Amino acid sequence: MEEELIREGMPAEEIQKLCDLHVTVFKDALEENKPVEAPAGHPVHTMMAENAEFSQIINELDITMKKLVVNTSQDKVRELKSDFETIISKLAEIEKHYVRKENQLFPFLEKHGITGPSQVMWGIHDEIRQLLKDFGNAVEDDNTASIIETGPKVSRNIVEMIYKENNILFPMALDTLSEEEWINIHKGEAEIGYAFVTPEAVWYSDAPAVKESIEISDESSADFKLDTGTLTLEQINLMLTHLPVEVSFVDENDAVRYYSDTPERTFPRSPGIIDRKVQNCHPPKSIHIVNRILEAFRDGSKDTADFRIQMGGKTILIRYFAVRNHEGTYRGTLEVTQDITEILDMKGEQRLLDWDKDEK
Repeated sequence: MEEELIREGMPAEEIQKLCDLHVTVFKDALEENKPVEAPAGHPVHTMMAENAEFSQIINELDITMKKLVVNTSQDKVRELKSDFETIISKLAEIEKHYVRKENQLFPFLEKHGITGPSQVMWGIHDEIRQLLKDFGNAVEDDNTASIIETGPKVSRNIVEMIYKENNILFPMALDTLSEEEWINIHKGEAEIGYAFVTPEAVWYSDAPAVKESIEISDESSADFKLDTGTLTLEQINLMLTHLPVEVSFVDENDAVRYYSDTPERTFPRSPGIIDRKVQNCHPPKSIHIVNRILEAFRDGSKDTADFRIQMGGKTILIRYFAVRNHEGTYRGTLEVTQDITEILDMKGEQRLLDWDKDEK
């Protein structure tokens, strides 16, 4: 039903409310279904094992919250502060779980026409992210009222998401995706990371030939004549991955065609996003901005769009460039992301090599 509403243009926020209602109404029927089973090492097995860990942490949160509710004094808040901080640190690992869903699982479901999870669940992920941030701020400020208000919301929202995953998302995904697709999902997971659980087993043997999303072909040593020089495919790949910026390219059909696989990334990327519609690579609340940029680039009214954000004490510059051929035809969009923190601190000139200073 949610897929039908999406096709009819209902906003993701409204569908999210309906989805919550459907889960409540059909909860008893869902619990009668056979429990999901997946072999060790399988992405679903890993995610369900992570959910079990998160359930334990939420239990710790609930117990700690009860201690505060019966004694709301500032002394009690300070006494429990360390416990809350430990719980928040553990729950921060849920980011890896959600990013693997967003960048690995959702793209493969979209290829089967299933866009509900990426449009609805991603919105809930963002709500949980904001709740965790608000809860962390409340604990840091010793704000008793805010802790009591946000703590149960964190607990409830995470528990509900675990239920939706284990009883709706994962069974649907297992019924929909092929073995080859699950293998491809698995191959991109380690790039993002795991929460508490690292799959050691590989469930598949004699696997079908799996197409790697990103690879250097047998033509890596062949010369490619460019406008102003000649490079091999290997040289092109090395050059792109050694730039002091992160690069992504979206073609004229809004499909992600490339990202530079640099060692340290500002934003997580994994092979699952290749050929994915760029709109599905962003949370629902940002899609209207993505579309506005693409439409302006496509009609020629704009050529660039710049954003600056603060992240982990760093200033990140994100720039978008319209890519056009020699005839001026729009061929895609280039995204360039750069940590400019040190650049902003630069003063004056530096005309001499300063290696000796670094070695002292």
